[in-house]
This record gives sequence, C-alpha cells and structure tokens, in this order.
Amino acid sequence: MGINHAITGGAAWIAVTGTVPYLTSGAWELDPIGVLVGAVVCAGAALLPDADHHSGTIAYSVPVLGRLITRLIGEASGGHRQGAHSLLAVALVALLSWALTLATVEVEGVGPVAIGVGCATAALACFALKARDFVRTWWSAWLLGAALALVVVVVVPEQIAWFPVAVTIGYAVHLAGDALTTGGLPGALWPIVVRPPRFVAEVPVLNRVWLRSGHLALPLLGDTGSRRERAFGAVLTIYVTVAAGYQTLLVVGIDPASLA
Repeated sequence: MGINHAITGGAAWIAVTGTVPYLTSGAWELDPIGVLVGAVVCAGAALLPDADHHSGTIAYSVPVLGRLITRLIGEASGGHRQGAHSLLAVALVALLSWALTLATVEVEGVGPVAIGVGCATAALACFALKARDFVRTWWSAWLLGAALALVVVVVVPEQIAWFPVAVTIGYAVHLAGDALTTGGLPGALWPIVVRPPRFVAEVPVLNRVWLRSGHLALPLLGDTGSRRERAFGAVLTIYVTVAAGYQTLLVVGIDPASLA
C-alpha cells in the first residue's frame, strides 16, 4: 500500500543516514537537515514503482495527466509489477536521478540553481505528503513540495549531493516491500521471465516463493493491505516519528543525547 511504501522509504533513509543512538546504523551520517529532507525525498521515491498503476497514488497527483502518464508507464513496462518493479528499473532510476543533478540554470544574484533536483524534490515531497495524508488536497501537497524544493536548491544547495542516493534507496525499498507480499516481483533477469516447472506448484512453501507467473516472493507480510502489513507500517511510523523528532531537535540546537 502507498502509505506503507512511503513510511518504509523514510525509515530506510533515516536508518542509513541518521545519528540517533541505537536506532540508526550510522552507515552514512548526514547533518540533521539532510536526514530530514532526504527522508521526505526517499519516502516519495518509494512510491515511484507504482507509477505503472493507473490507480496508484501518483496517478491522482495531476488531474487527467497523472492517470495518462501512469497508464503509459504501465503499458510500456508490461503492466503492474513488471518492468517498473525490476532491477533494471532501479538502475535506470539511479542514472536518471544522478542526471537531474546536472540540470542547472544560472540565476543572477544567486548563482547556479539545480532546477532538475528542485522539480524532482517538489514532486517527490508532494507524493510523500499526500500518501501519508499529511495534507487534504493535492494542491496543498504541491505547494509544500515546492517550498521544500526551494529550500533545498536555494537555501541549502549543498544538500543535493545525496539526492540520487535517496531516490535510489526509496525505489529499491519499494521493491523489497513488494517482495514480502504474496504478489512478489519479477525475477532479477527481467525482461526475461523464468516460470517454474509444473511440479513446483505441488511443492508446499516453494510454490509460494516461485510463483506460476515467474514472480519471486517471500510473503512474510501476506497479501497487500493485510493486518501484518498494517502492523509493520505502524511500527515503522513510530520509528520514523521518534527518529525524526531527534533529528529535529538537533536542527534547533538541542542534542537529546546530552540531556540524558
């Protein structure tokens, strides 16, 4: 579900870049602004694979055009949970997100402005905010997304260095989440689809891992929207709330660790 894809994206970014004792890995520590803004970008990127579905969150982001674009993406990628949910798509998104960092315009009195990252940040923030129901309308989501983008590219332009990484992590985390449901994902060799021999359908457990469609799954969360998925999303929501609160205090000059 979109709401849980968004929270897993945000949680993954905080876990990798955050500085919260015991709750984050410290694998690539960033300053608090990078952690918070990156979490929003990563959450939005975690919705991108479902741009292949004409009724997903992104399909409603722009009247008429949103559904048209998602329908075209779905047809071009072979349908829902096909090409857009493959390792090839992850590589393509990583390349495109890096290319966006090169799209700049010279603004008098300001200098080079990363217009590519700005536009993408606005869109991804918009998707994330609406998926989590932080705003009621798409217009509000776009306005807040644009404001965040403006802050990133004008006020703290040094932050764009992590942009391609946040987008790639978010996209990949979406695929990991789908792999944990009964629908699974196309194999690593997509567009080559390897379907199982007939006898696999009669083998318990294996027939739920290697599906007749050729998809692979580790269905720990069950069906999409199951109670297990909702419970998992609730736990991650608590995690993100606590960790983001910690990083927010650091932004305003308060180090929670020093208060202990």
